[in-house]
Amino acid sequence: MIFGFYAIATAMVVVALALVLVPMIRRARGEGYPRRIFVLALVITLLLPLAAVGLYLVVGTPVALNGVPKEAPLNIDQAVAELQQHLVQKPDDVQGWLLLGQTYSAMHKGSEARDAYGKVLDLDANNTAAMVGWAEADSIQRSDHLIDGRSLELLQHVVQLEPDNQRGLWLLGISQFQHDQFAEAAATWRKLQPLLDPSSKVAQAVAQQIVAAESRAGPQPASASTAAANGPALQVEVSLSPALKNKLAPGDALFVYARAEQGPPMPLAVAKLAPAAWPMHVTLTDAMAMAPQLRLSTASRVFVGARISKSGQAIAQSGDLEGDAGVVDVASKTPIKITIDKVH
Repeated sequence: MIFGFYAIATAMVVVALALVLVPMIRRARGEGYPRRIFVLALVITLLLPLAAVGLYLVVGTPVALNGVPKEAPLNIDQAVAELQQHLVQKPDDVQGWLLLGQTYSAMHKGSEARDAYGKVLDLDANNTAAMVGWAEADSIQRSDHLIDGRSLELLQHVVQLEPDNQRGLWLLGISQFQHDQFAEAAATWRKLQPLLDPSSKVAQAVAQQIVAAESRAGPQPASASTAAANGPALQVEVSLSPALKNKLAPGDALFVYARAEQGPPMPLAVAKLAPAAWPMHVTLTDAMAMAPQLRLSTASRVFVGARISKSGQAIAQSGDLEGDAGVVDVASKTPIKITIDKVH
């Protein structure tokens, strides 16, 4: 390899010098220069390439001519280790933490991914990619794969900041479906549909999920669907009194509801959630009506309450934990705060 390189290099230099020197020699002979000038030119032509080779052998790196050995590619664990070391040196690198979270997510390491996304949110609280990533990672590391508590709050915030966030809409719909809010899940996924390529497998999967959600929700008149989209929306924040936290048990269900100030006791809107990170947030709408003719939009004022059911059933029973916000206007846009502080 090295000998061949030298031979080729020498030949190229000789040709280059010949192209320069031959015309000069011819011109010099025509002008009467002595023969020794031609001999000197010939010596330069032959010795210059040899001198260049000798110089390269002394100060160059001929071994490089055999090719630079290729380094073995980093495996995923080595890449993660290097990224972690970089973040130790630059802990405020938002993109670095985001990349680490995405890498852990791809490796199905939910807990580690959630921690990395949490670092991003500490540095940039409105980073929607980290919000979605945190919620997804949290569901991965949970045995029940539920999306609730902080995960649900983050997803709701994501779609407020970016109504066209595809992953945010998808995961929010999954959370609503998990909590038996089938009409809301279908409405959320319908917002996602126009953002997808109709011929893609993703769009087909979303369409199937919408059908499943709507079939679980049951038939709704067109007027009810319109009211759900454009009608009242009561934002409710539910907290649990510290004195009652030791009364929580696996299998408990949180019901948040609104019923008419005057009229039948049947709720005009009700949401069922799994108690998790407090405070919990939910938005009551016409889509959560138990009967098409009894919806939030049919009343001007409603009683808003919350109950942790020990039996998991909507009907209140002894031992359930309760709280309420009293009567509020249906048109209210101010968040409604409830503290569960009583035992039924």
